[in-house]
Amino acid sequence: MAGTGEGRRADGGATVWLTGLPSAGKTTIARALAERLRAEGRRVELLDGDEIREFLSAGLGFGRGDRHLHVQRIGFVAELLASHGVLVLVPVIAPYADSREVVRRCHRQAGTAYVEVHVATPVEVCSVRDVKGLYAKQAAGELSGLTGVDDPYEAPVAPDLRIDSQDRTVEESAGAVHALLTERGLL
Repeated sequence: MAGTGEGRRADGGATVWLTGLPSAGKTTIARALAERLRAEGRRVELLDGDEIREFLSAGLGFGRGDRHLHVQRIGFVAELLASHGVLVLVPVIAPYADSREVVRRCHRQAGTAYVEVHVATPVEVCSVRDVKGLYAKQAAGELSGLTGVDDPYEAPVAPDLRIDSQDRTVEESAGAVHALLTERGLL
């Protein structure tokens, strides 16, 4: 059931999936949260989508099928780690709702907590941030299939938490995720 953060393991493991457009702030928020959680003595792992693509999804393209497979691979690793008591932060675009739902379902079936966070930064703000230069390349005609511009992004309908990162500092955004995890008994 979307929006409920269902599933809970007694060992404290959980997956926190941060989805949003490129340059929305997903990885920045996840890194700040990971730093805070490690300072509290928590077992935390951050599965960055770009790093996973380089090592576990090498050779995959950016078509719908390859993106789906990429998300499933990350979801599998996240659930495996979470099932062993690790709090897993996953800042990954994951543009398709059905791909995210498969990951959620796998967590639910395993009894592993899953929390979906939508970093809901407007494309106009993301294109100004343009951390990796993707929006500039797309505007110059050097790149096509940019999520949210000329490729779809299906925003979560009922995320466990929605963060409008353009209206909050990184610390406030990470704090909102921390508060939700605390509220859910996952910290």
